[in-house]
Amino acid sequence: LIAITISTLLWGNLSNRYVWLVLIVMLAFGFIGWLDDTLKLRFHNSRGLPARWKLLLQSIVGIAAASYLYFTATMPAETQLLFPFFKNIAINLGLFYILFVYFVIVGTSNAVNLTDGLDGLAILPVALICVALGVFAYVTGNVFFSKYLFLPYVPGVGELVIICSAIVGAGLGSLWFNTYPAQVFMGDVGALGLGAAIGIIAVVVRQEIVLDRKSVV
Repeated sequence: LIAITISTLLWGNLSNRYVWLVLIVMLAFGFIGWLDDTLKLRFHNSRGLPARWKLLLQSIVGIAAASYLYFTATMPAETQLLFPFFKNIAINLGLFYILFVYFVIVGTSNAVNLTDGLDGLAILPVALICVALGVFAYVTGNVFFSKYLFLPYVPGVGELVIICSAIVGAGLGSLWFNTYPAQVFMGDVGALGLGAAIGIIAVVVRQEIVLDRKSVV
């Protein structure tokens, strides 16, 4: 998370609100994971952070991020549910958008955490998903490409390619040190933080359903 943050601050456009939103959500969920890991490792509490407190903290961050996106939206496409392969189908969610985005962020974060807990190798699918999300971010943020490919144009979203690239780079670096004998383990810090990051990126580029399909595969 530190490598991703530093890379984004060095090469990203710091006047872009989406860049800050993704970083804040990623670091906030990473902090929640840090609390859980600290209780397990330093204080030898096998349960870690109680599930109800973990979900409460995740919900606060998720709802705050969803509310920010909803109330700062400048065009209908930013709060619509879009379906891949159907260019003319878009559902106006209204205030349900906040609840929907909340479930995407929190659900993706916990999905990555669960995946990492099963085999310890969640970083590879996260990196692969970020490659795809980076392509979507670039196309969605380009007025010409988005129009040609019948995707919604969202100004400023193209800058998220920087964060997606940083996640891929950090993930590949992590894999090098995760080979046998492993020197680096992701833990809840990385799993919750990275899961929330890909969740909020998918929301911003309007590809929540695509993210869900990739996660299932």
